[in-house]
Amino acid sequence: MSIILGAALLPPLFLMWKVYQNDTIEKEPTGLLVKIFVFGMISTIPAVILETIGQTVLEGVLGIPQGRVFNLLMFFIVVAGAEELVKYFAMKLPTWRNENFNYVFDGVVYGVAAALGFAALENILYVLDGGLATAGMRALTSIPIHCICGVYMGHYYGIAKSADYHGEKAACGKMKLRAFLIPILIHGAYDFIVSDPEEMLILLFLIYVIIIDVFAIRSLKKYSQFDVRIF
Repeated sequence: MSIILGAALLPPLFLMWKVYQNDTIEKEPTGLLVKIFVFGMISTIPAVILETIGQTVLEGVLGIPQGRVFNLLMFFIVVAGAEELVKYFAMKLPTWRNENFNYVFDGVVYGVAAALGFAALENILYVLDGGLATAGMRALTSIPIHCICGVYMGHYYGIAKSADYHGEKAACGKMKLRAFLIPILIHGAYDFIVSDPEEMLILLFLIYVIIIDVFAIRSLKKYSQFDVRIF
C-alpha cells in the first residue's frame, strides 16, 4: 500500500517542487502552498458532483447518444469545465487577498499547487484501482497536463491580480476569463483525443502531449524570467 501511495504522490509533488524552484525572486510561504494543495484535493468532491450532473443532463435530459459529439461536450464542457472551475476557486479563495500575492509569478505557483492537489487525490484513487502500471502512465500524461493547466491558469490569474491592484477592472476581468478558459481548452483537448477509439489518434495524442509539454516548459521559464512585482 505504501509503495502504491508513494507512486501516486511522487509525480505531483515532484512537479510542484520544480515549479517552486522557478519562483526565484521571493519564495511563497510553505504553509500557504500546503493550504492551496489541500484545497485542490478537496475540490475533487464538487468536481465529481458537477460532472455527474453534467453527464446526466447530456444523456438523460438532452438525450445525446454516445459518440464524438457526446465526447466533445462531455470532455470540453462537463469534465474540463467542472475540474478547472473548482481548481480555480481552490487557488483563488486562499490567495486573492493574501499579502504574499505580490508578484505575477506567484499566481503560477498558486495555480500549480491547486492543480496538483487535485491531481494528487485523483491519482491516488486511480492508482489504488489500477496499480503501479497506472501510476507510471499517469506520471507521464495526466499529472503533467494538470500541472500545465495550473501554469497557464496561474499566469493569467497573476496578471489579473496586477490589473486589479492598479484599478484596471476591465483588464482584470479579461485575464480572469483567460485563466479559466485556456486551461479548459488544454484539458478538454487532452481528454477528447485520448477518449477516441480510433487507433490513428494515438499518434495525435502523443504529438499533442509532446507539444504542450514543450510549450509549457518554455512558458514557465519565460514567466519566471520576466516576473513583475504587483505592489
